[in-house]
Amino acid sequence: MEIWPGSAYPLGATFDGTGTNFALFSERAEKVELCLFDEDRVETRFELQEVDGYVWHGYIPQVQPGQMYGYRVHGPYDPASGLRFNANKLLLDPYAKAVHGQVDWDPSLFSYNMGDPDSRNDADSSRHMMLGVVINPYFDWDGDHNLRIPYHKSVIYEAHVKGLTQLHPEIPEEQRGTYAGVAHPSVIAHLQKLGITAIELMPVHQFVNDGILQDKGLNNYWGYNTIGFFAPHNTYSSTGDTGQQVQDFKAMVRTLHRAGIEVILDVVYNHTAEGNHLGPTLSFKGIDNPAYYRLMEGDQKHYMDYTGTGNSLNVRHPHSLQLLMDSLRYWVTEMHVDGFRFDLASTLAREFYDVDKLSTFFELIQQDPVVSQVKLIAEPWDVGPGGYQVGNFPPQWTEWNGKYRDTVRDFWRGEPSTLGEFASRLTGSADLYEHSGRRPVASINFVTAHDGFTLSDLVSYNEKHNEANGEGNNDGESHNRSWNCGAEGPTDDPKVLGLRARQQRNFIASLLLSQGVPMLLHGDELGRTQRGNNNGYCQDSELTWINWDSVDQPLVEFTAAVNSLRAKHPTFRRSKFFDGRPVRRGEGERLPDIVWLDVDGSTMQPEDWEAGLGRSVGMFLNGDGIQGKDMRGRRITDVNFVLYFNAQDDEVKFKLPSDEYAPAWDIIIDTAGHNADTEPVLAGGSLPVDAKSLVVLRAHSTPEVEPDHSVAASLAALSQTSTPESAALTSPASPEPKHTRKLGQKEEGGS
Repeated sequence: MEIWPGSAYPLGATFDGTGTNFALFSERAEKVELCLFDEDRVETRFELQEVDGYVWHGYIPQVQPGQMYGYRVHGPYDPASGLRFNANKLLLDPYAKAVHGQVDWDPSLFSYNMGDPDSRNDADSSRHMMLGVVINPYFDWDGDHNLRIPYHKSVIYEAHVKGLTQLHPEIPEEQRGTYAGVAHPSVIAHLQKLGITAIELMPVHQFVNDGILQDKGLNNYWGYNTIGFFAPHNTYSSTGDTGQQVQDFKAMVRTLHRAGIEVILDVVYNHTAEGNHLGPTLSFKGIDNPAYYRLMEGDQKHYMDYTGTGNSLNVRHPHSLQLLMDSLRYWVTEMHVDGFRFDLASTLAREFYDVDKLSTFFELIQQDPVVSQVKLIAEPWDVGPGGYQVGNFPPQWTEWNGKYRDTVRDFWRGEPSTLGEFASRLTGSADLYEHSGRRPVASINFVTAHDGFTLSDLVSYNEKHNEANGEGNNDGESHNRSWNCGAEGPTDDPKVLGLRARQQRNFIASLLLSQGVPMLLHGDELGRTQRGNNNGYCQDSELTWINWDSVDQPLVEFTAAVNSLRAKHPTFRRSKFFDGRPVRRGEGERLPDIVWLDVDGSTMQPEDWEAGLGRSVGMFLNGDGIQGKDMRGRRITDVNFVLYFNAQDDEVKFKLPSDEYAPAWDIIIDTAGHNADTEPVLAGGSLPVDAKSLVVLRAHSTPEVEPDHSVAASLAALSQTSTPESAALTSPASPEPKHTRKLGQKEEGGS
C-alpha cells in the first residue's frame, strides 16, 4: 500500500467510500507513524510526513471499514517538562470511532519500570493495547431525527446498559447487557408504562477496566474511566467490536426514538483513563501530554486533579476544547443522541484555578448551533476547591439538584428545621435558578442516582455496607440521610416493611409531583436493592443488576399512575415559577397560584416556617387558567389540587380549606392507603393524614354528560322528531362513568 498526502481535516480515521484519511494532532511530536494491524496483529507502519497546523495526516486508498490501527508518536521523553513521548508505546487515536479489544495491564503499557517511576520502559505495548477501528459511517436512519421533547414534559430514567438488561428474562441471552437489550420491546414497554420520555445512559464512551480492580476480581462497572470520546463502548455490542458497536448503538437510538424516548448520554470529559504520573500510556499522554492534561505549575511531572481520578483535562488548550466540541457534535449529528449529562461539570469550568461559569468551554457550548440545541445537564460539582456549584451554571444549562435530594431525604426521615427548604425544593428551587433567568425545569430533581443507595436501600439501611468492594467499608458516602425504618437491612417485621413501602411511595410521589424535571434511578420502581452497598462502581454482578424475577409490582403500578397524573395535569409541570407568597389574603381576592396551608386550614405565616419541629404542611396548587391537553389531545383548563405532607411520627388531622378553594375534593393519592376509594370530602372538613404519608386531593367536579353516538341514541333522536309516543320507548343516554383512580396500597407485606 502507498500513502498519499491526504487532508488535515477531519481528525481521526475517515472512510470516504474508497479509502481512508488519517489525521492526528500533536504540537510537540517530532515524527508520527500510523500503524495498521491485521487479524493476527501483524503491524505495518506508515510515516505521516504531511503536517498542517500541528495535524499529521495521510490518505491510504486501500484501507476499508474494519481496519484496525494505532499510532506511534516520536519525541522527547522528559516527564519533568511534561513530555512523555515514547514510540515503543502504541497509542489509541483520540478520534477513533470504534475500538477493538481491551488493555490487559501488561507492564509494557507503562512508560516506566514497576517500582521505579523515574526509570524508562521501552517495551513494545502493541500486543497488549486496544486498537482503533475504521468504521463505515453509512446507516439507514429511516427518517430518524432528534426528538427535542420540551423539558417540562420530560421524565428521565437513569440506567446502565448492562444493569438494566443483563437479567431480563424476555431478552435473548446474546442481547442481554447490550445496546440491543436496551432496545428490546420488553424494556421499551416497561419504560412506556412508567411514562418515561428520556433514558439517561451511564457512560457508553469507550472506557478502560481498571487493573487494580481486576486484581481484586472486580470491574469498572459504572464506566467513568473514558479513553475514547467518539467510540461506543465495545463490550455493550451484541454483534462484534470491529465497527459493529456503532451500528448497534445507532439501531438502539432509532428504536428508542420510534417509541418516543430520548437518549441522553452521561459523558466524562473531565478526565481520562490514563490516570496520574503513575498511570499507563494509552493515548493522550503519549500524543501531546501538556496539550491534553492540566499539569502542576512548576512541576510538570505531576497532574492537577480536580476529579479524584488522577488527572483533569486541559480545557485551557484550544485543541482539547476542539476535541470536546467535535465529540459532542458527533454524538448529536451522527449518533442522533438528544442530550448530555456532564460528569463533574465544575472541572470543565476551571479554565484557570477557580470555577468560572463563563469559561471558554461554556462559551463554545452557547454559540454552537448544534450542541446548544440539545439537553445539557450538569453534575454541578467536583472535588476541587469551590467545586460545589449547584445553581451557578449558565442559563442554557439544567443541573442535577443535589439540594433537592438532600432536603427531600431529610424531610421524610423526620429531620427538624427542613420544612421551609422542603417547600422551596417542591416548587422548583427558585432560590437557586430564578436569579439567572432560568425556569423550574433548570432543576433536575432526584432522590437517588447511581452513586449512593437505591430507593429500597435508602429506607432499609442507616449505614453503608460496602464490604464487597474490598476497601474495608471505607469507600462511598457515609452521610446518606437514610433511615432504616426500625431495622437494619432485611427483616420480616410487617410494621417495618409497611413503613418502608410507604416511604418509597412518599419519595416517588414527591419527586413526580414537584416542579422541575424528575429523574428516576433504574429499578427504584421495582424495589431494587444493592444490599446496602452505596458505591457499586466496581460491582459488575447480580448485586447491581436489576433482578427482573423479583419485582415490587404494586410499586411499579403506583409509579406509573402518579406519573400519569403528572402527564395529564400541567399544574405539576409549570413553565414559570410561582409568585404566590405565604401571607394573608384579603376577602374576595383571587386565589394565588400557590398557597401554603397550616394544619388548621389557615395560610402559613412566616413564624410557622421557622418552627424547628414543623414536619407537616399543605400545598394548594391553583390550576385555574393553566392550559393543557387531556389524554385525547383536546385542549383543557386544569383544576385545583391540594397536597398534604405529613412527616410526623403520628397522624395529623388537617382542616380542609374553605369552599373558595373548592366546594369538595376527591382523594386521588394516599401513600398510606387509608383514604383511598372514599367519597369526596367537603371544604372545611377534617382529613386525617397518617404518619409518614402524603395525600393528594383534586377539586371535585361532576362528570360531564358525553354525547351518546350509539344506534339506540340515534333512533331515539329520530323518533323525537316524529312523535312523543315513540320517543318514550327509548332510554335517555346515561352519563359517562367516573374513572377517577384512587392510588395507595395496603401496607401489609410490602407495597
